[in-house]
Amino acid sequence: MSDKQNLFNKVWDLHTVGTLPSGLDQLFVGLHLIHEVTSPQAFEMLRERGLKVLAPERTVATVDHIVPTDVQSRPFNDMLAEQMMSAIEKNCQEFGVTLMDLKDSRQGIVHAVGPEQGLTQPGMTIACGDSHTSTHGAFGTIAFGIGTSQVAYVLSTQTLAMSRPKVRRVVVNGELAPGVFAKDVILYIIRKLGVKGGIGYAYEFAGEVFDRMTMEERMTVCNMSIEGGARCGYINPDQTTVDYLEGRPFAPQGEEFEKAAEWWLSLASGEDAEFDDEVVFNAAEIEPTVTWGINPGQSVGINENIPAVSAFPQEEQVGVQEALEFMELEAEQSMNGVKIDVAFIGSCTNGRISDLREAATLVKGHKVADGVKALVVPGSQLIAKQAEKEGLDKIFIDAGFEWREAGCSMCLAMNPDKLKGREMCASSSNRNFKGRQGSPTGRTLLMSPAMVAAAAIRGEVTDVREFSAVPA
Repeated sequence: MSDKQNLFNKVWDLHTVGTLPSGLDQLFVGLHLIHEVTSPQAFEMLRERGLKVLAPERTVATVDHIVPTDVQSRPFNDMLAEQMMSAIEKNCQEFGVTLMDLKDSRQGIVHAVGPEQGLTQPGMTIACGDSHTSTHGAFGTIAFGIGTSQVAYVLSTQTLAMSRPKVRRVVVNGELAPGVFAKDVILYIIRKLGVKGGIGYAYEFAGEVFDRMTMEERMTVCNMSIEGGARCGYINPDQTTVDYLEGRPFAPQGEEFEKAAEWWLSLASGEDAEFDDEVVFNAAEIEPTVTWGINPGQSVGINENIPAVSAFPQEEQVGVQEALEFMELEAEQSMNGVKIDVAFIGSCTNGRISDLREAATLVKGHKVADGVKALVVPGSQLIAKQAEKEGLDKIFIDAGFEWREAGCSMCLAMNPDKLKGREMCASSSNRNFKGRQGSPTGRTLLMSPAMVAAAAIRGEVTDVREFSAVPA
């Protein structure tokens, strides 16, 4: 491999089976993750064609999207959810695919399960019928979200037909201020580059800020790269990556791990690596961030005001006005003090143990504001178990939060956890589109888990740095 190759192109070339007549590359998929929502139709397509799952050993299923997080007894009250659950149980048994269901202690959100089980490893290609598969890029993988027909294609061929995107290096140097988290970093990047800025690109996140991040923080950043229009996002593997994976159930063991680690580290983009584009940001300019609109790029720092409509390019002004009217906000107003009805901590973006610790640090000794419904939903059963071992569940419950079972919950709201009417939700999830949280008229403000905790306590959007116990 050339020293001038970045990690993305190294991994792409290693997994290219051939070039199709259409000009698309046929990529071998090292790991295929599936869940109960986008897989039923794909398995049915296999049955109709008399096909098998080509590599069941490279296919792993879990349940997360439609899973209730309060009462999980079967059959589910929602019959469509019950049908989806029954379908994935039947399909995995029939086609020989490993399923981490509700009875399995490894169950959780698909993008939490892969990393914590050591299924996600540097240098892999990963596919999943879920747009936030980019999460796995935190490990130096090329990870793509795919559609249902592509899920069937991967199940039957273990390959994907794709065009190679360009690679943009996104550098953030300097030090983050206290109270500024990985979620703030990626919201800032999306705001600056735009929700369509990454179209046609893979993002390589680099620089001092990402070098210092934990793996869980890196997952938050890569998770939302798709919200900036990028096909995927990744961070080069380093010793932090190696240390995280060591001892994980599906990671290599003993001498094999040492060999694997050496190869993983060799994949990182070198100093001479070439990129199609590069942008550089200063960490000192990033502050706690909150969205005000109806896409993740419509955000401001907590001490900034929403820009005037005229400050946006003319082609965006109609959409900006639509967002303000839907959210019942005004141009040039501050987000500080905006009232909330619901607070949600969870999702594949921010439902990991470090997220829960950060929020619990803020919550301890406080009470949820009157009239606010507050939920904490761990990303997996193992995360829930660890949080309960540390007493985080008790901190949340004592403060007035609801402590739930693992699942996607109030992110996509394909389960009972939904907004009602015009409720305003402070959310640690990844999308603030109209109707995203289950109500066509519900409103979503994206922010870090610590900011959600602060909003839950005050009953309004609040600068997390006003609390004495701001997590470092």
